[in-house]
Amino acid sequence: MNYRSISDMNDAIVRNLHRLPRDIDLVVGVPRSGILAATLVSLTANIPMTDLDSFLAGRIYTSGITKRWAGLDRQASEMRKILVIDDSIIGGTAMRDAREKVAASGIEGDFIFAAVFGLSLQHEETDIVFEAVPHPRMFQWNFMHHMFLEQCCVDIDGVLCLDPTEEENDDGPAYEKFLAEARPLLGPTRKIGWLVTSRLEKYRKLTEAWLASRDIKYDHLIMLDLPNKAERQRLGAHGSFKAEFYRKSDAILFIESEHEQAQRIAKLSGKPVLCVETNVVSLPDPMSLPALQQAARNLPARLRQINSPDGRKQAVKATARALLGERGYEALKNRVKRPA
Repeated sequence: MNYRSISDMNDAIVRNLHRLPRDIDLVVGVPRSGILAATLVSLTANIPMTDLDSFLAGRIYTSGITKRWAGLDRQASEMRKILVIDDSIIGGTAMRDAREKVAASGIEGDFIFAAVFGLSLQHEETDIVFEAVPHPRMFQWNFMHHMFLEQCCVDIDGVLCLDPTEEENDDGPAYEKFLAEARPLLGPTRKIGWLVTSRLEKYRKLTEAWLASRDIKYDHLIMLDLPNKAERQRLGAHGSFKAEFYRKSDAILFIESEHEQAQRIAKLSGKPVLCVETNVVSLPDPMSLPALQQAARNLPARLRQINSPDGRKQAVKATARALLGERGYEALKNRVKRPA
């Protein structure tokens, strides 16, 4: 899974500012996520900005008291060189729509159409793509609305709702009250494949009731089948329980709340884990046994059944690609010392 955070977006913009003309008058964000990209470009390069709909209506965002742009009192129609930017491009529908709206508006100007992330660096609908991010991919600002969510394991506490406080986590009346009234955190808009939580099985009905009240859709709710909190703490079963289920499942990603747990789940499962605390994907050691076993399961059956030297060579290459992705695989090849 190729994951990019808001910090990654900002880094990509900073690295590519030199590719943009120096005389851009205005940055226009394509709603909704393109407004985030436009804001980062605007703040970094000190250029006025607006969103596409406001631009077409002749409106530009005002600046704060710490920002003073020359000519800020100009109208949108007076801006001559305009950057129209979106966060990403796949099929190009949003960018084509933006181009058509600009053309239909009759506003004259030198327009540059850009995307921060694209499936490749070349897209017909854009003039510039800052960084290629191939499928499968998720972004910090859309992973809870992504079609891949149905192929993910998702933690509950710290992801869908705030974690309980020490006072609330008493494995008794206070905890039951917490479960019924937990404050929501991230709100998914697509069905989740597996909710995998260290909450105890005895709290299933309360958990299901809260999920229903928040209209959170899911296929499976996996809970820890232990008698009480003390036994769970004695066994230290949080990470291992999640990792074992994830390892055996068909899920392509685990979305976990805590950094240390994310690293442990990745290590034990041999599969990637996204931590919402750090917005970093923890990857397994590619040479660990769980990772190798997982990669072997991902290999096409015809490769697993070949015993010839060439077949084994292809299997090794396929394993490396499955574990590291194409970019990581190429980096690994470059690090391998070749005989003279």
